[in-house]
Amino acid sequence: MSSKMMTGAEIILQALADQGVEVVFGYPGGAVLPIYDELFRQSNRIRHVLSRQEGGSVHAAEGYARSTGKPGVVLVTSGPGATNAVTGLTDALMDSVPLVCLTGQVATHMIGNDAFQEADTVGITRPCTKHNYLVKDINDLGRVMHEAFYVATHGRPGPVVVDLPKDIQLASAPYKSPVKFAHPSYKPQVKGDQQAIRKAVEMIAKAERPIFYCGGGVINSGENAVKLVTEFVRMTGFPITNTLMGLGGFPGTDPQCLGMLGMHGTFEANNAMHDCDVMIAIGARFDDRVTGRLDAFSPKSKKIQIDIDPSSINKNVAVDLPIIGDVGHIMEDMMKIWRTSARQPNKEALAKWWTRIGKWRDRNCLAYRQDDKVIKPQYALERLYELTKSRNPYITTEVGQHQMWAAQFFKFNDPKHWMTSGGLGTMGYGLPAALGVQIAHPDALVIDVAGEASILMNIQEMATLAQYRLPVKIFILNNQYMGMVRQWQELLHGGRYSESYSESLPDFVKLAESFGAAGLRCTNPGDVDDCIKEMIAIDKAVIVDMVVDQTENCFPMVPSGAAHNEMILGDDKEADKPRVSDQGFALV
Repeated sequence: MSSKMMTGAEIILQALADQGVEVVFGYPGGAVLPIYDELFRQSNRIRHVLSRQEGGSVHAAEGYARSTGKPGVVLVTSGPGATNAVTGLTDALMDSVPLVCLTGQVATHMIGNDAFQEADTVGITRPCTKHNYLVKDINDLGRVMHEAFYVATHGRPGPVVVDLPKDIQLASAPYKSPVKFAHPSYKPQVKGDQQAIRKAVEMIAKAERPIFYCGGGVINSGENAVKLVTEFVRMTGFPITNTLMGLGGFPGTDPQCLGMLGMHGTFEANNAMHDCDVMIAIGARFDDRVTGRLDAFSPKSKKIQIDIDPSSINKNVAVDLPIIGDVGHIMEDMMKIWRTSARQPNKEALAKWWTRIGKWRDRNCLAYRQDDKVIKPQYALERLYELTKSRNPYITTEVGQHQMWAAQFFKFNDPKHWMTSGGLGTMGYGLPAALGVQIAHPDALVIDVAGEASILMNIQEMATLAQYRLPVKIFILNNQYMGMVRQWQELLHGGRYSESYSESLPDFVKLAESFGAAGLRCTNPGDVDDCIKEMIAIDKAVIVDMVVDQTENCFPMVPSGAAHNEMILGDDKEADKPRVSDQGFALV
C-alpha cells in the first residue's frame, strides 16, 4: 500500500482504524483538540464515549476490554487529564488488562518548562504501565501507535501510554497502513518447553491429592485456552479452584469446581490447596490474598506453574516445575501428550481425595441466617443470581464486602462475564467498568454490584449513562458502613470504628431520578425478589438501594498474617458469632 501524507491527528485516527478500534473512551482538553477535531471529521469511523472524569474513562475501557478480549482505548488531555488516568492504568497493570491510553502533551519545545497543564506523563506512568512512549518525531508516530497495540496485547496483557505533544498532532508525515505489525525485539514466548510439559504430565498422573489452581491468565489467553483447560480438568477428574480474577475460567456450577480460593475463598478450596500433593497453577501469580503466610502455604505439595510472564515465575512462591508460555498452546500440548501416552489418574487415591473434600464441603462455609426483619447481604446477592442467571449477565463490582459476596454467590459458567478490581482493589471501579461493558454489549444485562461508599467514588458517570442511554443496573448493598473496613476494625482493632461509618449519604432513589434513571429502595426481605424483578424489567439505568444488615461480616476470612487454611468461619448455629477453623486459629 502506498504512503499518504497525513497530519499527526489523522495518523492517530487511521492507526486506530487499522487496529480495528471501534470505541474510544475519553475526555477532551486543549492538548488533544487536534485529535478531537479529527474525531469530529471522521465521526462515522470511530465512536467516542465521553466519560465525566478521566479515571472513569480508563475503568470504562477496562470493562470494555475485559468483556470483549479486545484492547480498550483511552484519549485524555495533558496534565490533570493524564494524572487522573493513573489509578486506572495501575489497576489495568495489576489485573493484566490490555489498554492503549493516548495522552496529550504540551508542544515539544515547551516540555520541561512547567507549561500550562504540563506533567511528566512518561515519568509518572512508567511504574504503572507495561510500556510508555513520548513521541517527539512525527515520522515515528505511525510505528509507535502500532507498537503500542502490539505490546498491550502480546505476552501478559497490560496498559501502554502514548504521550502526544500538540505540535506532533499538527505536523505532517507519510503514513502507510501495515499489513501485519511485527515488533523487532519484544517477542514473548508462547510455546512451552516440551520436556517440561512431559514432566508435568508425569507429575499429574502420579498425583494422589491434586488440584488445579487457575487465575485470570486462563481467560486472558482466549476462548480456546478456557475450552482446553475445562476439557483437561474434566478429563482428569481433579478438583479445581479459581482466583478472584479467574472466575468463569471454569464453569462455577460444575461439581469439580470448589469455588474461589483465598482470603474470602471457600473452606474446601483453601483446605484442598493446603493439603494437596500436586498443585497445577495455570495463569495465576500466587497473590498474597491467595497464599496467606508464605511459609505455611501448601507446604507438602509439588507445584507446577504455567504462565506467559517469566517475571511471575518464582516471584512469590518457589515452584518445582515452571513452564513459560501461552496457556492455550501449553494445554494443547499437555492434552496431546496425556492422550498419546495413555495416562490415567490414580483413581483410587482420587476417590479418597474427593471424599475428604466432600467433608470440607459439608461445612457449608457460606451459610447465613435470613430472618423476616432485616435483609442479609448474602440473601440479596443469592436472589440476584437466581433471578438473573438465565440472562447470563455481565457483573461488575466496586470493592469491599459486596465484592467478595458477589464472588462467593455468583456461579459464572462463562469467561468475561465477571469484571472486578482484583490486584489494586479500586473503589469506584464498578460503575464506569459497567458502562464500558454495556457499550460493548448493548443488548446484555449489565449489573454493577456496589456498596454505598464505593459507588460515590465515580458517581459522576451516571451522567454518561444518561447521555448514551445505557441501561446499566446498579445494585447497592447499603449497610451505611465502609463494610470491609468496619469488619477489620471489629475483628482486628477492638471494634474501634474509625471513620468507617458512611455519613451524609444521598437519597439514592432521588439521585437516580436526577440523572434520568429509575430509583428503587428495598428494606424488607419479603420484597427482595419483586425489587430485583422490577429492576430487570425497567429499560433504562436503575439504582437499587438494597438496605442490608449493618453488622454482617464476610466469611470465610483468612486474617492478615495467618496461613491460608486458618480461616474464620461464620457460625451457622449461632448467628453473628465467628468461629475458628479446624486448625485452631483464633483472633487475639
